Amino acid sequence: MTHRTERIRKLLLAAAILLTALVPLLTPDTYVQNVLILTFLVAVVASGWNIMAGLTGYISLGHGMFVGVGAYTGGILATRWDVSPFAVAPLGGVAAALVAVVLGLVTRRTRGPAFVIVSFAVLELLGLLTRNWSSVTGGSQGLPMPLPTWDIRFYNWPFYYALFALVLLSVGLTVAIRRSKLGLGLLAIKDDEDKAAGIGVVTSVYKGLAFVASAALVGVAGAVYGYYVSSLSVNTMFDVVLSMQVVLAALLGGRGTVWGPVLGAFLVVPLTEVTNTTLGGADAGAIRLVLFGGLVLAVTLLLPRGILPTVRDRLARRRGETGRTGARLEDTPIPEAPPRRRPATSTAEALRVSGVTVRFGGLTALDRVTLAVPRDSTTALIGPNGSGKTTLFNVIDGTYAATSGTVELGGTPITRASRPQRAFRGLGRTYQLPRLFGGLTVLENVAAACDEFKLRRLARSAISGPEAARALELLEFVGLRDYAGAKATDLSYGQRKLVELAQVLMLDPDVILLDEPAAGINPTLLRRLSGLIRALNASGRTFVIVEHDMQFVLSLADQAVVLARGRVIAAGPPAEVSADHAVLEAYLGDDFVLAADTTGSGR
Repeated sequence: MTHRTERIRKLLLAAAILLTALVPLLTPDTYVQNVLILTFLVAVVASGWNIMAGLTGYISLGHGMFVGVGAYTGGILATRWDVSPFAVAPLGGVAAALVAVVLGLVTRRTRGPAFVIVSFAVLELLGLLTRNWSSVTGGSQGLPMPLPTWDIRFYNWPFYYALFALVLLSVGLTVAIRRSKLGLGLLAIKDDEDKAAGIGVVTSVYKGLAFVASAALVGVAGAVYGYYVSSLSVNTMFDVVLSMQVVLAALLGGRGTVWGPVLGAFLVVPLTEVTNTTLGGADAGAIRLVLFGGLVLAVTLLLPRGILPTVRDRLARRRGETGRTGARLEDTPIPEAPPRRRPATSTAEALRVSGVTVRFGGLTALDRVTLAVPRDSTTALIGPNGSGKTTLFNVIDGTYAATSGTVELGGTPITRASRPQRAFRGLGRTYQLPRLFGGLTVLENVAAACDEFKLRRLARSAISGPEAARALELLEFVGLRDYAGAKATDLSYGQRKLVELAQVLMLDPDVILLDEPAAGINPTLLRRLSGLIRALNASGRTFVIVEHDMQFVLSLADQAVVLARGRVIAAGPPAEVSADHAVLEAYLGDDFVLAADTTGSGR
């Protein structure tokens, strides 16, 4: 985006905000003010929904529940204490946050459609509880709110400006989260939650913080809105249609964007008013529910990214700002490996797997596998397809739980450690098919890795200070610093592998698991990758490499371990293993001849 375009965009945005702020002064029409008040409410709830669904990918169909929680909390406290609901509105946010904490604990292992269903079920459950707890909530009769103390001619004004301020606050909160380390982790979770956990993102904490922030904001808005409607009703405060409006607004404007949910609210609420005036009768509520459900489906299918992302991408294409950046890497000298930041392990073995067995139902994928990896060494883990190599990697990095056996990293048991804990303790892994976060830039992908967890770090800028310098240094090391601002999806396959290696190095790992690093890359990149591995190994990193390119992997290896049918059938120096009759029979074949200059130690 050019400076002139950006300046025009900011001026138009400022003009729109100013005009909206002046509406009560420009027109005494209370109907217009009422529509805008409802629009502000939907905008706040949609922005809150966007923090959870837009940044983490967790879709909720019951986010309107927090409006009801905030409204009833403010209403009950205000009527019991005889104070203005405005004074206790923040407590509505606290109550909504507490509900979010409980819901987050209940659904911490729930993903995808299951989370959608649970969120909708909780909305209905809270509505049912509120209706039946009549001694406190008024039940089906409703809960009358205290009358305003200001001039009735200006009845709407305090509600108008309070909710308008909450809209701006919700936008500011979204911007702050998106630019923080927390936001970077949330976007990583959205793209690939399992991969995010493997690079040190404590996904449960990140999601919990997003959910609580989202709910608290909506709870405050609910408390203000409850005062505005003057009498709380379960049908109004826990309305399924409101939740559908919120989802539609965020999807229409652009999920994951800052202003998309606000734009969507300004489109959806007027549409709601049209349906309210044209659809009458006993079935009007059901018709509106079907209408909004159909609109959500239509927007998802026809405009999957929403208005703002679609317009932005089309403008970028018109300016020629998009396109692949997969230029060929040259045979440049391999730089010195970045220095270690953590002390290397002092144990003789960097990694030990002892008697690991993995069963999937009646299938035994690994059968009492034992593997010892010396510190500062490179181990080739080879074997035919289906022999259990990737399964062993999945056990080591915590993706799978072993049926029996133990895993130690630097002499410390990690069998029961979570994936982020293993990353913090010095374990990194790449994949056969690079698993980068497509929605992030190359630099953001590298900076997303966390070598430790501290809450105060989550509020910091996502890319700044020593972390940014470290990420750029690692991109320089792999030869891709010039692509720091490019989207990961714009890189070639081989370049993505190098970025993933840099991402793993951000953890400063003691042990790096490489899953078929040579697969699908050109000879120039293969030579570069070999040089990078040697340089890293010489600087104190230990490697375990799964690979089918025997010449490549055995030229690097100090030892080779062969798996077949889930068992270790040979282990030792590469020259001996490659000549072992059992190995030749199980994997390499009788016709395989290893050139003399590629056998033996990679040193």
